[in-house]
Parts: sequence; structure tokens; C-alpha cells
Amino acid sequence: MKATLPFKELVTDESRPLRAFAMKLTQDHEEANDLVQDTMLKAFVNEEKFSEGTNLKGWLYTIMKNIFINKYRRAMKSNIFNDDTDNQYYLNSGSNTSRNEGDGNLVMKDVNNALSGLSENLRTPFLLSYTGYKYEEIAAKLKIPLGTVKVRIHNARKELMKKLSVYQTR
Repeated sequence: MKATLPFKELVTDESRPLRAFAMKLTQDHEEANDLVQDTMLKAFVNEEKFSEGTNLKGWLYTIMKNIFINKYRRAMKSNIFNDDTDNQYYLNSGSNTSRNEGDGNLVMKDVNNALSGLSENLRTPFLLSYTGYKYEEIAAKLKIPLGTVKVRIHNARKELMKKLSVYQTR
């Protein structure tokens, strides 16, 4: 780490706004302090990547946001469970839980029934869209106008929402 004194001072001067931004991201004082420290460390280590005349605050906020997002993604990948209950009730409960696939199977059965209840004119464009085809590709594949594709997909969604309204939360 070879941060120059003026650069260190400029970065350090931004610590208060960085802390406020970190609190908005994390909603936790400890995590916010860690995030500010990680951000400042990364800024010091990467001083040579900062160009004179660039918005320092914006650069630091970008670093912080990226660190926060990367930590979040890592936590999601490793399925870390944060127990915020008093005395870490869930972690200390000693009970094992397993996921019940029954509800998911019933939902999928209902979704498949709703899909099969759609007319072929609506089902085909909807399924193509659902599997990743763009509207233009669907129009070319089915040899129908682009507007017709959009209307059919919209109508299919409306019908499916009506048929599956029991699963909608308000």
C-alpha cells in the first residue's frame, strides 16, 4: 500500500459520508464500519487507478457499493444464515429442518394445468417468451406480426394471473 499523504487525507475526509452510505446499505453499525474500512483500504491500495480530476466521492461510493454487492453474493452462494433473534434462538435450537417439496409440486401442477388451459395461440408465444426468445424472434418463428406477439403474450399473462390468483399476495 503506497497511498500518498494528500490522497490519504482526501479519502479520510470522506469517511463521514461513506459511513452514512454504509449504514443505508447494511442497516447495522458493525457491518457499516467494516464496509467503510474495506472501502478505504481498497482505495488506498488502488490509488494509482484514481485519476486526478475524477470525482473522489463517486469513486469511493462505487468501490463501497461493489464491495457490498460482492459480499452479499458470496453470502448467498454459501447460504449463510444470519440469526438476529435474541440468544440466536434458531442457531441454538438444535432442531434439524428439511424442505418440504410437496407445496412446490402442487404449485407446479397448478401452473402446468393453467398453461395447458390456454389456447394454442396464447400458449406458444408465451412459452417461447418464457424460455428466453425475444419478441422479434417469436414473431419471425411464428410468422406473425410483432404487435400480435406482444398482445398474445400479454393476454396469456392476464389469463394465467386470473387462473392462478390463489397464489398472488397483496
